[in-house]
Amino acid sequence: MKNRKVYISGDLVPDTEAKISIYDSAVLLGDTVTESTRTFNYKPFKLIEHVDRLYKSLKLTRIDPGMTKDEMIEVSENLLAVNKETYRDNEDCWLVHNISRGLSITGGNPTLQVSKATVMIYTQPMILLPWAKFYKEGCHAVTPSSRVIPSQSLDPRLKNRSRLFYTLGEMEAKLVDPDAQSIMLDIYGNVAENKGGNIFMVRDGKLITPTTANCLEGLTRATTIEVAKSLDIEVVEAVIQPYDLSTADELFMTSTPYSIMPATKYNGLTIADGKVGPITKKLLQGWSERVGLDIVKQAEDQLHKH
Repeated sequence: MKNRKVYISGDLVPDTEAKISIYDSAVLLGDTVTESTRTFNYKPFKLIEHVDRLYKSLKLTRIDPGMTKDEMIEVSENLLAVNKETYRDNEDCWLVHNISRGLSITGGNPTLQVSKATVMIYTQPMILLPWAKFYKEGCHAVTPSSRVIPSQSLDPRLKNRSRLFYTLGEMEAKLVDPDAQSIMLDIYGNVAENKGGNIFMVRDGKLITPTTANCLEGLTRATTIEVAKSLDIEVVEAVIQPYDLSTADELFMTSTPYSIMPATKYNGLTIADGKVGPITKKLLQGWSERVGLDIVKQAEDQLHKH
């Protein structure tokens, strides 16, 4: 195993030796905000935007990380530089930030920050095998019975590590199809998001996605919208229901690791002709041009080597 370094609250340590207390609020309460950035050609994509969103989450959760945004970016870029030699030239990685409130007192006041925040930053290889075949085949999108947490309870724009409901939803979707990718609904039956990304559909040449009233305002979502507009594709934010996905011309999801994941089936029903659609392909090409890397080829290369 390659000896990569991890940043924990001011220290760089080998990832095999990285530890936090069992009394950390991350463990006791899942009280952790998070961001996941990926690299293209080993350069972090939209790191400033990710860190900016991280600090919005920190503000809302009232966690003081003990460092400025600029310091967080500097530490993150330094970690990438330190770990560079552990990655091959054609290999990319995740850059993950997890920040908790620090030590917590069991049964005590969970709002108190009784120690410095625990700042955890690490890199991991960008393994695209779970999604690689979907670029050409499309995935089977399935709606589980579990619903996303209502935005009235927890604003989805606050990106946190409490992901049990996503995991349950993904489990339920995979009971239908082991390769299924979940598309979760809100409590009103409207399309929200999947376990780590946003939903898009195409109808009559228009790109349609749910508003951010019930889903994370994803940075990959934002980039996809930017790419679409640069290609003169009209983008509409709307309330979407399962009927709309079933009868769409094209369907795909967006998320940090894979950028765009096409879906060619929804709840057992074929989307249009069952093939990855032309607008989805055009957006994937636009993404590749934007990041200077053939996104589909990178994933398929991993699939062929596996």
